[in-house]
Amino acid sequence: MTSDAVVSGPRAILIGTMGAGKTTAGRLLAARLGVDFLDSDELVEERSGKTVQDIFVEDGEATFRGLERDAVAWALEHHAGVLSLGGGAVLDPTTRTLLEGRPVVFLRVGLADAVKRVGLGTGRPLLLGNVRSRVKQLLDERAPIYEGLARLTVETDGREPEEIADDIADELGTSLEESP
Repeated sequence: MTSDAVVSGPRAILIGTMGAGKTTAGRLLAARLGVDFLDSDELVEERSGKTVQDIFVEDGEATFRGLERDAVAWALEHHAGVLSLGGGAVLDPTTRTLLEGRPVVFLRVGLADAVKRVGLGTGRPLLLGNVRSRVKQLLDERAPIYEGLARLTVETDGREPEEIADDIADELGTSLEESP
């Protein structure tokens, strides 16, 4: 890369609801590609000095969503590895616009696998109450948004994270190496 080259952003951006495997598969994908991994929730926590759960409880969801939007915008400009977005990041219209034309990968998970993976929702502020019904509601509300943004959709039900990471790398192939 020459000094006048423009950073093109992440080589892959993983979206999907909680329990889809974005962080786990994302770390494996980054290792396979030899690039850094960044999770937008972890970036929000680092910048704010609070956990996501504490931000929700102390400052409210609107404050969290603003911090999340800013973190995602920064990452899309400055991070050249694999980026995993929090499940609700795509709810923000500005974020959706920023994701257009990028290597967005939707990790689709069914209700049973999502519930099994998130357990009782400890540390997940949007899962207060009946975990199964709340996960179903989130899946139903967000799936059309995820599908609309995705350049690639990868099914995750009943699959190992390594297999998911391999599929993403294989499917995106040269487009990962030559991202716009």
